[in-house]
Amino acid sequence: MGNRGMEELIPLVNKLQDAFSSIGQSCHLDLPQIAVVGGQSAGKSSVLENFVGRDFLPRGSGIVTRRPLILQLIFSKTEYAEFLHCKSKKFTDFDEVRQEIEAETDRVTGTNKGISPIPINLRVYSPHVLNLTLIDLPGITKVPVGDQPQDIEYQIKDMILQFISRESSLILAVTPANMDLANSDALKMAKEVDPQGLRTIGVITKLDLMDEGTDARDVLENKLLPLRRGYIGVVNRSQKDIDGKKDIRAALAAERKFFLSHPAYRHMADRMGTPHLQKVLNQQLTNHIRETLPSLRSKLQSQLLSLEKEVEEYKNFRPDDPTRKTKALLQMVQQFGVDFEKRIEGSGDQVDTLELSGGARINRIFHERFPFELVKMEFDEKDLRREISYAIKNIHGVRTGLFTPDLAFEAIVKKQVVKLKEPCLKCVDLVIQELINTVRQCTSKLGSYPRLREETERIVTTHIREREGKTKDQILLLIDIELSYINTNHEDFIEPNRWFLKPNQWFLDPNQGFLKPSRWVIRRGWLTINNISIMKGGSKEYWFVLTAESLSWYKDEEEKEKKYMLPLDNLKIRDVEKGFMSTKHVFAIFNTEQRNVYKDLRQIELACDSQEDVDSWKASFLRAGVYPEKDQTESEEGAQENTFSMDPQLERQVETIRNLVDSYVGIINKSIRDLMPKTIMHLMINNTKDFIHSELLAYLYSSADQGSLMEESAEQAQRRDEMLRMYHALREALGIIGDISTSTVSTPVPPPVDDTWLQTGSGHR
Repeated sequence: MGNRGMEELIPLVNKLQDAFSSIGQSCHLDLPQIAVVGGQSAGKSSVLENFVGRDFLPRGSGIVTRRPLILQLIFSKTEYAEFLHCKSKKFTDFDEVRQEIEAETDRVTGTNKGISPIPINLRVYSPHVLNLTLIDLPGITKVPVGDQPQDIEYQIKDMILQFISRESSLILAVTPANMDLANSDALKMAKEVDPQGLRTIGVITKLDLMDEGTDARDVLENKLLPLRRGYIGVVNRSQKDIDGKKDIRAALAAERKFFLSHPAYRHMADRMGTPHLQKVLNQQLTNHIRETLPSLRSKLQSQLLSLEKEVEEYKNFRPDDPTRKTKALLQMVQQFGVDFEKRIEGSGDQVDTLELSGGARINRIFHERFPFELVKMEFDEKDLRREISYAIKNIHGVRTGLFTPDLAFEAIVKKQVVKLKEPCLKCVDLVIQELINTVRQCTSKLGSYPRLREETERIVTTHIREREGKTKDQILLLIDIELSYINTNHEDFIEPNRWFLKPNQWFLDPNQGFLKPSRWVIRRGWLTINNISIMKGGSKEYWFVLTAESLSWYKDEEEKEKKYMLPLDNLKIRDVEKGFMSTKHVFAIFNTEQRNVYKDLRQIELACDSQEDVDSWKASFLRAGVYPEKDQTESEEGAQENTFSMDPQLERQVETIRNLVDSYVGIINKSIRDLMPKTIMHLMINNTKDFIHSELLAYLYSSADQGSLMEESAEQAQRRDEMLRMYHALREALGIIGDISTSTVSTPVPPPVDDTWLQTGSGHR
């Protein structure tokens, strides 16, 4: 194609502008262009119409320009206009162009004088224009008119700043000569984004309306408030001329005559007027495009690279090809199986770093949530002892027993084992919910094919529900097996004759000899004492150690500096509501005999970071015999039932069975904690993985025909079209840019001027 030369640069940018506007500006490229900025009635519209030589812009009071108008002027032998939103229609009557701009503006912004940043693209071909790309922006306003939004001034400023802040935009700051230049809104906004004045071109309008005896000579000679690119004066038609349909060509002749005949301007008449402005803008925009071409090329290339991978699968895409559908279906199902297994088994790629997911959540259910549910079942000490004493008495009947009856132990154990059914079934329900959530997460990749996604979810979820029944039956069978035979010969079961020397006082540890229960540490960890007043140091974090007999806290986990030790006698737990501003979760310990627990505090409020930590600590306190507070009526009933007297013989028997039950239930819990994950893993999770790999495809084929399963969503089809259009537009743009030589000699940027007025206050953006 050869060297197209610099004259091709502006049409090139027009082509890029059209390509990217038609696909929703999603490439975020800042294309070189000229943004026209000025206050209302500054004469922006007249300047643009003078360029074209036609009346085509809407006029009236208030804000007339309510959407950016991207005006592409193209030199051509014939004269006509066309809009990007109705490209097939060519407008030769410019009154129709005005009507179309008004209609298209109202279509997006409504008729309440509101504004919108969505541009209108208008291309004008004419023998009277030079190649230019301008953006006509709404006039800067101060006061809302009619039913305009109250913040219209800020909306307009934000919109203008969006366009002129881009380094690739030249700023055409339009100011009327009959107002003080220092108060120019256009220059003020240009100064904010271009403090060095490198991109700003000044235009002075309404020179013919200045008071007699005054002129704008100092401004136009770039002496008053100098800009690096200088100022150009123009004389537009008056409102009377516009209303009288005065020909623009005649107006341009009158403008030329004005500058030649005016004593203040005749020496620079060849550098004033609309034709000169058009020529300067064409030259400066061309230079500007040449300067920005290297960065534009690199941006286009990076955009193209980012699209390459996604476009690869669309290049040879034929939506109705059955071979493609079969291949896609097999790939989707296979990928779904791989994703499901990776989420369950864990994998190094695509790791979620924000929250637990899939297998990690199931692991948490197995080894944290389920054991916690078992600990929460810890029996109420008084109730258990009462049940044991009743069982012993009922088994002895009218006789007085000399020995501890085995049947009482067995009856109590079985009653405790039956209670395991509820947490075990709850554990299955939790795992099922996580499996279903994992299936939904994995099917999100099938979003392009809604029917396939829906059927895959339905089939796999149905299979999981079928396995639920079998898994629960197996778990209930495990508990029934435990109930069928109480194995008192288990190696971990304590033998009362050898292990108990004195009830509830001394235990024998095979490795360490005799141990007192108080030395068993149930839990260690950090907690915050929440209710110490600021006067006494305020809330503070301590290292807590809970044993069977006391709660101690230390300065840190080295446990060298003990702050306090609180005996657990007569202590209970109650819930405390979370503070309004606090993120901590709180529970309290108090003394049932209305005594101070710590210093002058009736209760100690302990704070954790999460509710799970609170529940876990409560479970640890349960093991230490510190129970939650019960309501008054329940306490009274318990007191009444507990009034029976116990003889020493019965008391020893109750204590013995109590410890035997504790030991045996511990064995059962340990066994269940081990078998539950294995059972669920085998019967449900591994079975579901096998089903997805070996049977899911067959179920899909039997549920619906391949055509309907692989029917694309409208969003996916649209996305593919946009992606391909974007890809081809970028490739075409790179091809065009690569074909242009940037070595053509062009006019350099004007030398620096005294721009101190610009730089002062440029930080107030």
